This record gives sequence, structure tokens and C-alpha cells, in this order.
Amino acid sequence: MDYDVRDVKLAEKGKKRIEWAGRFMPVLDQIKTKFTQEKPLEGVRISACLHVTSETANLMRVLKAGGAQVALTASNPLSTQDDIAAALVKYDEISVFAITGEESDTYYQHINQALDNKPMITMDDGADLVSTIHSDRRELLEDIVGGTEETTTGVIRLVSMAKDRVLRYPIVAVNEAKTKHLFDNRYGTGQSTLDGILRATNILLAGTQFVVAGYGWCGRGVAMRARGAGANVIVCEVDPLKALEAVMDGFRVMPMREAAKLGDVFITVTGDKNVIRTEHFLRMKDGAVVANSGHFNVEIDIPGLREIAAPPKVLRDFVEEYTLEGGKKIILLAEGRLLNLSAAEGHPAMVMDMSFANQALSALHLFRRGTDMKYKVYTVPDKIDRDIAKMKLKTMGIKIDRLTAEQKRYLADWKEGT
Repeated sequence: MDYDVRDVKLAEKGKKRIEWAGRFMPVLDQIKTKFTQEKPLEGVRISACLHVTSETANLMRVLKAGGAQVALTASNPLSTQDDIAAALVKYDEISVFAITGEESDTYYQHINQALDNKPMITMDDGADLVSTIHSDRRELLEDIVGGTEETTTGVIRLVSMAKDRVLRYPIVAVNEAKTKHLFDNRYGTGQSTLDGILRATNILLAGTQFVVAGYGWCGRGVAMRARGAGANVIVCEVDPLKALEAVMDGFRVMPMREAAKLGDVFITVTGDKNVIRTEHFLRMKDGAVVANSGHFNVEIDIPGLREIAAPPKVLRDFVEEYTLEGGKKIILLAEGRLLNLSAAEGHPAMVMDMSFANQALSALHLFRRGTDMKYKVYTVPDKIDRDIAKMKLKTMGIKIDRLTAEQKRYLADWKEGT
């Protein structure tokens, strides 16, 4: 078994953390029990490019329990938990290629090592695995029946590939499952982003002017949690419908150029590039804190910041201070990378339970149906989405009503009216 992790001696600590997360992932545990008995993925090779966390480790265990041969690499250089990587290698005999803080060259070397597994199914978080296959490892395409994508940023890239007709196998967008984006993106990102801010800075959020760039599901969650912490939230948007929704939700909405003068804390969650630029840094207050919870570190124009500032000073872990001409300070968190996984531990296991249940069942769906699917991006089948919701409710001890026969007939009949 090939692998590259920081230190296998960290495995015991990682094992305990994986087991702790597993306590809060009952839906995934139900799938694991079924997979263990039925081995529906027997002989299937899966290469995954995901955040190497305790929650991801439980997904990898489920896939292996189903009979799959799994290789895992990191989807972000700062999101790997080294003890988790070590535990998967030592106790689960899963090939892992991930080290916290790895350089870009090592990051892509690890992606290629995971691809040496010759996958039949890919799992991605940001589409780096898929783009590497299509750019540099096209010999692998012959064996691949399909792939899954975990995050908004990756879906955007893959939809673009499909539109340009360069995508060479079907993708199931796990991110688009209702049991994923309605919960993981909103509640998971909302809580873990604030957790990252607080761990990195220990600032008081109450009373701050808190600027959220982007009001998608992640932005909604961050804005909601920041308001709950007592912050005065400002939303910046380019989509008129989302901007209108933010207004109706009670938030101030304005362009970033105006918000830059007011904000104490800035968070980007857009999936786009250079959302906060030089022009905004120049208008910010002294001591403004800037961070990103979008997938890639391109939402904040860091090269532009470096051009107008002296070399940064490291004040704390994940905290860099940039001094502009005139002495004004801008505080950048986690090098502009994914804050909730760099400075904190990412989403709570309770919400990842549904996201990774979608991953496991979508992988099985692709194995069974992938060869009959077109080369485009699909949503998670509605049945999988609803089954996961039912399982989650059951684990929470919650029962719901069922339609009566009369109600079903009424909903199916256009004739009955007033």
C-alpha cells in the first residue's frame, strides 16, 4: 500500500477523533452496515480528492466496507488533519496522500498518486481531480464510469466543462442535493466559519460591522450565525434575486466599495475571483479582518494586497498583518484559504452525515448506471435525497405524517376545484 502522510505515529489520536465523529453520523453508519453485508462496491476503484478530516475518514471507511479500493488525497493544502490521515493508513489500510501545509507541487503530486489507483469512480471537492485527469491523465478516462462533486466551486467548473463539451464522464453534483446544500452549506459553513474566525483571532463579534460577500446557501448561513453572535451584518451581492432576499431577511445590502469603508470583518463565500480587491483594501478601516470561506484562495486578491503593503507579519497562527502606506493595517486570516477548515475543524459531523451519505449512495448509483449516462452534470436522484432525509429524521426520533389515499387522489386529479 502506497501513501504519503506526515507521521504515521499520529494514528492513535486520529483513530479516536474518527470514532468521535462517527458517533454523530448515524445515517452514514446505517449505510455502512448495509454495505458491509452486501458489498455493492466490490472491486470498484475510487479516487477521492476531499478535505482529509474525521468526517471524511468515516466516508472512506464506508466505501471500503462496501468493497471499494480507495485512495484519498487532499482538496486543499491547509485542510488536512495529519492525525486523521495517519489513522486511515495504519488502521484502515487506505492509501492517503495528504500533508498539512504542503506546497502546490506536492499537492498535485499527491493528486497524481491518488489517480495511480486507476479509478472507476472519482470523488471531488473543487474539481481538481477531474481537471487533472482531463488535462494530464487522459489515459485514465477509459476506466472511469462517473464521478461526484462536493462543493459549489467544483460544480461551477464542471458545468463549464460540460458546456464546452470537454467533460468525458458523467458527474453527480452532490452539492446540489437538498440534504446537502440546505444543511451542510447553510448550517455547517455558518457555524464552522465563525468557529474559524474565533479560533484564529479570539475577537468579540458582537457590535462589529460584519461583511458577507455572497448570499448563496453558504453566505446565508454565515450571515445568520454572525447576526446571532450580535454582529451588524452587511451583505454584498451581484445577483438581484439574492440581494433582494438578503434585504427581506433583514440585512443591509450594498456594493463592496461602500461596505469596505464600514466593515470590521469581511468574509467571502462566492466561488468567484477577486471579490475583495486593491480598491477595497485602500478604503478599509485600520485593523480590518479579511477572510475567505470559499473553496479556493482566489476570492481575495492577495497578490494585489502584497503589491500595496509591506511583507506581512505573522501575529498568531493563521493571522497575518499587512501594513499599507501610511501605517494602516489589514489582517488576513489563513492566507485567504478556506477558513473554516484551515483555522477550525470544518463542518460538524452531524451535518456532514447527510453530505457524505449522498456521496456514498451517489457512488453506488454511478457504478450501477454510469455507463448509461451522458457526459454532463446531474443532480442527486430525488429518491436518494428523500431516503437520506427519512433516515436522518428517524435517527433524530422524529416522525412525520403520510398522505392519505384521498389526499393522493386529490393531488393527482385536476378536476376537483372550488
